[in-house]
Amino acid sequence: MIKPDDFTKSGTPLGIAIGIGVTVLATAVIPILPALAKAARPTFRAAIKSGILLAEKGRELMAETNEQLEDIFAEAKDELLRESGIDQADATEYSEASTQRKDI
Repeated sequence: MIKPDDFTKSGTPLGIAIGIGVTVLATAVIPILPALAKAARPTFRAAIKSGILLAEKGRELMAETNEQLEDIFAEAKDELLRESGIDQADATEYSEASTQRKDI
């Protein structure tokens, strides 16, 4: 037999209260949604513009970082060539040959 304690301990009254609350809230909010969407449009547009600007700044930063890394790599390669005593003409020929292989 079902006891009143079983009804309250199972959480059913809480579920019923939440259901009624959501229903009341939905009937109050649904008619307002178009006005809220219209009012929020400038905010969303500003957020999207900020995101685009942030992406552009990120691209610029990555391009600058890539350029600096390429410069450091070229300087290190030049130092290694000078330290090993390889002639600059030989190094240029090697560099051109490796570049041509990459293009193929």
